[in-house]
Amino acid sequence: MKKFCAGVFKFLFTLIALGAAVYAVVTYWDKIMELLGKAKTKLSEAKSVCCGSEYDDYADWDQ
Repeated sequence: MKKFCAGVFKFLFTLIALGAAVYAVVTYWDKIMELLGKAKTKLSEAKSVCCGSEYDDYADWDQ
């Protein structure tokens, strides 16, 4: 009986933690998407600065 109760409590606590995580994602969805948008912008800016165009490697072939 003790193992059964422990299993039920673990299951309930897992459901509560999962519910809290879902609630946090739903509540802060706007801020999460804003943060991801900023990160995407910064990554694309960093890529354009560091790598340049892929066609720059073949510029000497045009001559």
